[in-house]
Amino acid sequence: MSSPLLSLSQTETLLDGLLDFYPQAIRHNQALLAQLRQTLPWSQDSVFLYGRTHRIPRLQCWIADPGVEYSYSGKQLINHPWPETLNRLRDELNKAFGLQLNSVLCNLYRDGQDSMGWHSDDEPELGPDPGIISVTLGAERDFSLRLKGTTRQNSKLALPDGSLLYMKPGMQRRWEHAVPKRAGVSSARINLTFREIIH
Repeated sequence: MSSPLLSLSQTETLLDGLLDFYPQAIRHNQALLAQLRQTLPWSQDSVFLYGRTHRIPRLQCWIADPGVEYSYSGKQLINHPWPETLNRLRDELNKAFGLQLNSVLCNLYRDGQDSMGWHSDDEPELGPDPGIISVTLGAERDFSLRLKGTTRQNSKLALPDGSLLYMKPGMQRRWEHAVPKRAGVSSARINLTFREIIH
């Protein structure tokens, strides 16, 4: 995988310009999926919510520059160094989007029973209006969206293997997103959310 990993061509702009969707953005996606699944230090962490400790319904791994720390739901994530391939992808994303990404949260959905609940990526470490890039490798899953302050899904987007979402500044203030369970999915999906931690 020495050739470029990023191939940005077809794109669709959604949510009044807050979300850019690239359905085929990642080259060597199957090889990258297999490599990351086998080599990243995956763990099933626990978080503290509503007065109780819960095991998250997926595996995850936090990769970041030295000294870059991140926590959510009362959990401080362990910082792991950049593998060469992810570091190359990060550099390509920074150049293509004009960002200064210094970290990536990797989530492994082992099958359709693994999920992610409703949330916004609005932790203080991300600053008031973060731009976040989300890459999907493997099984197609739904990306559900709802306006903050509502309880019903407003929209959803199927994210295929090799796709990329750019959640632009302003999206996290207005929208929540989730990855619900999906019946009939027996294969794995890895999601890479690249971010800039500012403090």
